[in-house]
Amino acid sequence: MTVTPPTLDVLALAPILVVLTTALAVLLADLWLRDKQLLAYLALAGVVLAGLISLVMWSQTPSSFHNMAVNDRMALFFNFIFLIVAGLGILLAVDYLRAKGLQRGEYYALLLFSTGGMMFLAAATDLIIVFLGLEIMSVSLYILVGFNRRQLASVEAAMKYFILGAFASAFFLYGVALTYGATGTTNLAQAGSWLTRQAAAHDPVALVGLGLLLIGFAFKVAAVPFQWWTPDVYQGAPTSVTAFMSVGAKAAAFAALMRVLHSAFAGPTFTADWVNVTAVLALVTMSVGNLAALAQKDVKRMLAYSSIAHAGYLLVGLTATAGSATGRPGVLFYLLSYAFMTVGAFTVACAVERRDAFSTSLADYAGLAQRQPLWAAAMAVFMLSLTGIPPLVGFWGKLYVFRAAVEADMSWLAIAGVINSAISAFYYLGVVVHMYMHRLPAKAEAAPADPEPTPGLAGTRTGVVLGVAALATLVFGIWPGVLAELVRHIP
Repeated sequence: MTVTPPTLDVLALAPILVVLTTALAVLLADLWLRDKQLLAYLALAGVVLAGLISLVMWSQTPSSFHNMAVNDRMALFFNFIFLIVAGLGILLAVDYLRAKGLQRGEYYALLLFSTGGMMFLAAATDLIIVFLGLEIMSVSLYILVGFNRRQLASVEAAMKYFILGAFASAFFLYGVALTYGATGTTNLAQAGSWLTRQAAAHDPVALVGLGLLLIGFAFKVAAVPFQWWTPDVYQGAPTSVTAFMSVGAKAAAFAALMRVLHSAFAGPTFTADWVNVTAVLALVTMSVGNLAALAQKDVKRMLAYSSIAHAGYLLVGLTATAGSATGRPGVLFYLLSYAFMTVGAFTVACAVERRDAFSTSLADYAGLAQRQPLWAAAMAVFMLSLTGIPPLVGFWGKLYVFRAAVEADMSWLAIAGVINSAISAFYYLGVVVHMYMHRLPAKAEAAPADPEPTPGLAGTRTGVVLGVAALATLVFGIWPGVLAELVRHIP
């Protein structure tokens, strides 16, 4: 009997393979290189190469890796998000890790492995690949969160993230098993074809499977009531790690979630079910995130609750995708704009953070406009953009997802989003008030315990990250049509 091997288009995974190969190269080079900064530049070179390959693929016909992963424009767009965040994260980490005494080569390898997992999630068209990408990303992030083994808060954050993440993975894998049991396949398109048939329209096994998959994704995007890990993990992790994971993990989870819902559960019956669930999740998530953020006095913890609220705004756009053609472009626009705003905000948090701490009190920002006017100006831009104030890019991101909700006949959800945006102004503008209207106590001004920022964090690399994030926030806010036109042509 002749066995015909499957045709595997490895080139469809070229950007992912470049990132993962670079991660392995970093691990090997770490054995010989004493200057760990060179490993950062090696990692950055791999990120740039993967970005160039993705750019070349943008104008080509999409290809598939044995119907399990695809390099269509949606996957490539998310590649750009992950690679931008990874590149900025690498540059930010060089100065930060050196100043904190954490300069070890495995950091950059783990960051690249996590990025590769995110790219798998965006490209996956099979539930097995979704789970594979989810675990590659998550295991790397568990280690990165606990990277500072000498800091109890970092170890505790990693343990919490790992334990809760393991439960979420178990829910997700059980959902994969039930979906396979109901449809006989793990391929998203084939499962969707099966579930749209009249005989399978009300399959309770598939419905339970959908619910379990949503639980797994809700944990990764930090949606209520699966958000409890977020504040402790964001606060305890090294700030350079928090900057990377706060954007990358959320974007990757939304990429996979959109594929799963729009391919496997796109039938009328299941669409009505998940729309109701995501609408409630959106309302509760943005409300809880914003209200909890009001009481925070630590900036990293405040930004953690803020990220929960932004997950709610993104869920508004996701919910609207079922009834509005602008829902998906709105989510894509929001995710890219959120990447620049959030990485920029955590970059300032890195710079303000003192050498003996791994979090920043709001009081540390008092008088920052006098001490470091450029940092304060950049932070003000990020805070105003996250609030949704024009003409910054955050305003357009919220406008697009809220407009999509109105077009999908869910105006109540858009109104709730606007109200929550108004609530968020209290804590975002509170940071601006501290920077520009509060001064350090006279004793601190006369003899500060740590008069200079953490050594190295005001260097060229940190300045580049801050400049890129601030410039993108301003440029895409003033000329949003460039990005809006880009996402509009992503099927």
